[in-house]
Amino acid sequence: MSSCLNPGFSISGSCERISKNRAKGSLKVCSSTGTLQFKETKSNYFLGKALDASDKRIVTDLMIRTSKNDPLTVNAQASSFMSKALKWWEKSLQPNMVEINSAQEFVDSLSNAGDKLVVVDFYSPGCGGCKALHPKICQMAELNPDTIFVMVNYEQHKAMCYALHVHVLPFFRFYRGAEGRLCSFSCTNATINKFKVALAKHGTDRCSLGPTKGLNESELLALASHDLISRDLLPPNLNEDDEAEELVLQENSKGSALSKDDGKIKGDALLVV
Repeated sequence: MSSCLNPGFSISGSCERISKNRAKGSLKVCSSTGTLQFKETKSNYFLGKALDASDKRIVTDLMIRTSKNDPLTVNAQASSFMSKALKWWEKSLQPNMVEINSAQEFVDSLSNAGDKLVVVDFYSPGCGGCKALHPKICQMAELNPDTIFVMVNYEQHKAMCYALHVHVLPFFRFYRGAEGRLCSFSCTNATINKFKVALAKHGTDRCSLGPTKGLNESELLALASHDLISRDLLPPNLNEDDEAEELVLQENSKGSALSKDDGKIKGDALLVV
């Protein structure tokens, strides 16, 4: 008996089938000894994951063998392949780790957190320190399921990071309830203890009096001045004089341009550790 995953993918052998439905097809796994062969294919997807050229070469050369005593081996090895296809910042993510897609989503995630501790992780795909630290941050998230870890990709949100005065990576900010921002700091693998101390200090359960604060007024104003969030979100007590002053500060700080040359950051806008 044979079944088809996608053009070029086949499984043979008499088996008890385990099916996984995917948007691009279905995978049937045999409990008896059989061979899953990956032949050359023009498909751009594998198990619902978009493949680049290098990934498709891996698929072409990959052959997964199942054992009668271990019918789920194919599942484990397929998962291993998919793990290799993921980018480093996509690996080992926990349920309480949230990737931010916009400044508005960032503001909302802080406002909706209630009394939960929120750890904001600013990172860049090209930052070696961020890549080295990522597995430990994922471990921290797993050990602290009640803490929300908000992930902000600098490359995708440069304007937002600029408005929030993030000048070094990796960089972290802690927020909680009515207290708003608790601390800000940068750390690497060598100084990970700084992160652990902050998490232990601010991660204890407690209730704050008053509404959740989230970003402070100057941060909201900076985001609004860059048209990253609606001005309707600005506090009513933030008058036009405050707005004008913030805009002047933003204009004066534009001399620190966010630019790269041969992988090195120019100016004092961003320092990659």
